[in-house]
Amino acid sequence: MSAPILVFGRTGQVGAVLAAMPGVVALARAEADLADPDACAAAIRTHAPAAVINAAAWTAVDAAEEHAEAAHRINAAAPAAMARAAARLGIPFVQISTDYVFDGTGTRPWAPGDTPAPLGAYGRSKLAGERAVRGAGGCHAILRTSWVFSAHGRNFLTTMLRLGAERERLTVVADQIGGPTPAAAVAHACHAIAHRLIAAPELSGTHHLGGAPDVSWAGFARAILAAADLACEVEDIPTAAWPTPAPRPLNSRLDCSGLEAAFGIPRPDWRAGVAAALAELQGPRP
Repeated sequence: MSAPILVFGRTGQVGAVLAAMPGVVALARAEADLADPDACAAAIRTHAPAAVINAAAWTAVDAAEEHAEAAHRINAAAPAAMARAAARLGIPFVQISTDYVFDGTGTRPWAPGDTPAPLGAYGRSKLAGERAVRGAGGCHAILRTSWVFSAHGRNFLTTMLRLGAERERLTVVADQIGGPTPAAAVAHACHAIAHRLIAAPELSGTHHLGGAPDVSWAGFARAILAAADLACEVEDIPTAAWPTPAPRPLNSRLDCSGLEAAFGIPRPDWRAGVAAALAELQGPRP
């Protein structure tokens, strides 16, 4: 029996998809808490996997402003320990990162080689994690993604479905632009990258995956509500009218051409992802 791919973050949006794949061993927080980086490294040594995917993270963007040290431990110290353990075993390590490492200026899609300049504590913690993974010196891939959604958990799609069923009108930010990304697409990309790196470690590097086409949050909300047949109107508002503890990047567009060139993974169509999530929520037909 071949060694498995070890996944951290079994109960998250991406981790739950990975956990259902064959040849994967997925760990929940009770088995490997990212607040304890040494325990995460020990789990890698114990399982001796063929590759490691870290799908766990501190994702509460606003809470990170108040709990920056905890966010850093989970998003930077833990991946650092994992990446070092993987490097010592000579196996690939795949780390999921975020568009929040950029400041969101301009309108051009961010390329992997662009200079990061995070606006808040969450982005700083994820950027520190990226640098630690690279610094570990092993075979690795950093996959930056944006606006991840699925049928489960707390995310924009599930929030819009809940509020759209309760209200006649919603106000949604219209000047932040990005690519909503189905969690399943992120999971399948990580799985494919991990397998490819086992055979071709020279493909190590940083890549982007964001859904297509680019859209505003307000446009994304309208598409979700229309697909769910919810008669709830969406009013466009600027970011300035919706203040949050952590500043949001206005431009979350990602240049994903490098990922397709290196691994043959194209940008997923988020509209198909919305349809799939709604079908999953409705359950199987009798």
